[in-house]
Amino acid sequence: MTPPPSDNLLRRLARVSPTTAFLAALAVLLAGLFLPGIIGAALLFLLGAALVALTFTTWPVQSGPVRAVRVTMLVLLFAAVVAKVI
Repeated sequence: MTPPPSDNLLRRLARVSPTTAFLAALAVLLAGLFLPGIIGAALLFLLGAALVALTFTTWPVQSGPVRAVRVTMLVLLFAAVVAKVI
């Protein structure tokens, strides 16, 4: 029996180096902030959507303060998306 595709994705993500994941997210964040208008907003939105999926997946194993920080950061990221579009 093969595991569901979401299990395969989570296993692959678990093997990614934390430094590599941080640098990739930082590169996408900076590109989204510096690219003009809708292109930058789209990059920020895609980053936010990926982080929402990751937060949703790991929610049960996070403590209350970690959850609060993650939600706060997501709100700030999506506020930046709205600011880029306007």
